[in-house]
Amino acid sequence: MPSLRVALCQLDLTVGALDDNVDAIAAAHARAEAAGADVALFPELAISGYPPEDLLLKPGFVEDQTEALERLATRIEGHCVAVVGWVEGARHLGADPHDRHDGPWNAAAVLHGGRLVGSYRKQALPNYAVFDEQRYFDAGDGAQPFFSIAGVTCAVTVCEDVWVDDGPAAHACASGAQIVLNVNASPFHSGKQEVRESMLRRRVAECGAPIAYVNLVSGQDDLVFDGGSVVLDADGSIVSRLPRFVEAETVVDVAVADGTGLPSRTVIEVTDAPAARPDAPPVTVDEVLDGPAEVWEALVLGVRDYTRKNGFREVTLGLSGGVDSALVAAIAADALGPAAVHAVLMPSRYSSDHSVSDAEQLSINLGIDARTIPIEAAHHAFLDMLAPSFEGLDEDLTEENLQSRIRGVTLMALSNKFGWLVLTTGNKSETAVGYSTLYGDTAGGLAVIKDVPKLLVYELCRWRNRRDGAPVIPESILTKPPSAELRPDQHDQQSLPPYEVLDPLIEAYVDGDLTSEELIAAGHDPELVVRIASLVDLAEYKRRQSPPGIRISQKAFGRDRRLPITNRYRPKRPMDPGGAS
Repeated sequence: MPSLRVALCQLDLTVGALDDNVDAIAAAHARAEAAGADVALFPELAISGYPPEDLLLKPGFVEDQTEALERLATRIEGHCVAVVGWVEGARHLGADPHDRHDGPWNAAAVLHGGRLVGSYRKQALPNYAVFDEQRYFDAGDGAQPFFSIAGVTCAVTVCEDVWVDDGPAAHACASGAQIVLNVNASPFHSGKQEVRESMLRRRVAECGAPIAYVNLVSGQDDLVFDGGSVVLDADGSIVSRLPRFVEAETVVDVAVADGTGLPSRTVIEVTDAPAARPDAPPVTVDEVLDGPAEVWEALVLGVRDYTRKNGFREVTLGLSGGVDSALVAAIAADALGPAAVHAVLMPSRYSSDHSVSDAEQLSINLGIDARTIPIEAAHHAFLDMLAPSFEGLDEDLTEENLQSRIRGVTLMALSNKFGWLVLTTGNKSETAVGYSTLYGDTAGGLAVIKDVPKLLVYELCRWRNRRDGAPVIPESILTKPPSAELRPDQHDQQSLPPYEVLDPLIEAYVDGDLTSEELIAAGHDPELVVRIASLVDLAEYKRRQSPPGIRISQKAFGRDRRLPITNRYRPKRPMDPGGAS
């Protein structure tokens, strides 16, 4: 049975870093060539980085990345073919630069012998969830060529092409392709690898041919691309699986069925099968992470790449002694190393002794820098300054929120002085209902756990402690009632229902897009439903002014959920809650 030696090159690439991306691709190709690979696969839009978003509306950007592809092509030498994601724009290599035509296209370039041999244009353009590809690209028309690589007829496809039932991959195999080569930038959400591999098994069954699937690994703003590249043989078995959340490469000999004659569409001859090649290295079949382990690694990758790719090397955060800031500190220490994390304790008159001691102990356990900057003097100064304007009025949220805003100013001052990125510590439950202070605890550069519900915050902390076999996050932090500590004896449940009640309600309303009537019909308390739904809707203006946060769910605030701030639609309580439908 013939075979094709495929290199999966799972790289961490950066949007707009054209020269760096070219260098990384060329270096990985050289390693694939040395391993005797027939073809090396690189991620979707590898040249430009993914997603380039409105950079694609700049003709100069499209032209620059085309020139970058040209430079890369001259470095693709030897037997091994490179399949590289790129933006095929108003001109392509070998064409008249003055010949303008439609496009651009999300495409995969086939490079060999120092030149662009051909290019496949993505046919299925996703336009849902975090994807806006129809805003930027034209779809391929389905008339793309096959490529004969080492004597094997290969169909090149891009990401969404394999997610479509009876789509481009199936049609290619029905036309005579012996293997599907699929390049991807597939973003993470919890459980995504299982979803991917289930889909790929369906596609293999439909195609009757193996599929080699390479994925991007990267943190890009709020998105995480988790790798997990795989090769499935013709019976749907996993031949190779690369680790997730890290760069990785492997070379796999993939058995293919004998060819049944030339496909019905054009075949471009690229390379002949080599007379001899080195033995393939051992195949990598990495374990599948799930549950809190995969969420943790996604958050770590997201923090690391957002920080470093935006020119920061160190971060700072307010450490309150509560569970949310403890989790963010632990993630940051794993992502950047303890020496790069600067925790700031900012006690006020309402800070409990155990909160301060818990924060201090956490800093020692993690090995991170910690400093204490009391805010009491600043709080008094603000109250004195505002006293003439507030005369005769009772204290309320105004005075509470002053403390949070003083802390935000303090962290931003340290950021300005030392060049540290400020990490905010609000979770998804709080972000949903607006349990935060605008220009206070929302002030910063990255909201690490913005998409992590409160109950999952606790689960992640306990998982981190189990991982190390020691309570790195002190048990006292995990067992005390959560509190903002902005007034005497304050606890979250004075303002919010228990998180065991709140989190499922938020998940149904935000992630599930259920209406208040549907939630009430499902058995939720009518008064609570109306209250929480109203809080979620009213907090939209706060979320718009908050920093980006790392997406781990299928419906994160930001790209996934876009509601108007000026919005007079409010959920209404049905007249008869028991009969709501």
